[in-house]
Amino acid sequence: MAPGEAGFVIEWLTAPLAHEFMVRGLIVAVLVGTGCAVLSCYLVLKGWSLMGDAVSHAVLPGIVLAHLAGLSTKLGALAAGLGCALATGYIRRNSRVREDAVLAIVFAGMFAAGLVLFVKVDTDQHLSHILFGNVLGVTWAEVAETAAVILPVALLAWARRRDLFLVCFDPAHARAIGLDARRLEIALLVGLALVIVAALAAAGIVLVVAMLIAPGAIGFVATRRFDAMMAVATGVSVSACVLGVLASFHLDVATAPLIVVLQAGCFLPALWIGKRLR
Repeated sequence: MAPGEAGFVIEWLTAPLAHEFMVRGLIVAVLVGTGCAVLSCYLVLKGWSLMGDAVSHAVLPGIVLAHLAGLSTKLGALAAGLGCALATGYIRRNSRVREDAVLAIVFAGMFAAGLVLFVKVDTDQHLSHILFGNVLGVTWAEVAETAAVILPVALLAWARRRDLFLVCFDPAHARAIGLDARRLEIALLVGLALVIVAALAAAGIVLVVAMLIAPGAIGFVATRRFDAMMAVATGVSVSACVLGVLASFHLDVATAPLIVVLQAGCFLPALWIGKRLR
């Protein structure tokens, strides 16, 4: 690389970091990307990709009701997300309706209820920020809150990866060897709800769904071992977050959607690489 080209690359990478809001945005994007990538591996293996969609959309009525009650909107979002996950599990166990239909009914109903409440309630919260997030608008307090939630969840999910992998891949075998599959599934759902709530400020309700699916799918098609799958998913997710934040500064485009576009763009190359390796 010529000296001029090297200087251009260095300038391109470092210029955005001269602004404090870009530094905050980069940190929170990496945190969200890491947490979503780790959990996405389990969701893809379990066939729960729609669960992330359901929980993320279901938090909207919780946010609005918490605002009306003068409570923390994040607590409201967490309660609604957990309620959606537990209600889905109950209906699935006590009816003949397929899981995907149950998820669609629950999250569509809760999301629609949230929209009705939001339109009728006089609130100073902007709908587009709740739906699509505002990576570059987070405060240091929000960065700290995101780290305090996502890092423990990601570390615990990684530390218990063998048990969680077995529960997701072969729950019958997991129960046969003495694992409490039901408790581990509930723990996974709680972790999912926590990460979604923590990611709302940065990615929003809509875009966090893609960040919970794409990394795991990329790792799944590109590798054949779970540890490698998790490494690839995390690497791709974090790389897309870093590049998306920096590129959004230079291109003057929305940050979170650009991150999702970059992640989605990695799927076909990963699929090609996976086929070549096999």
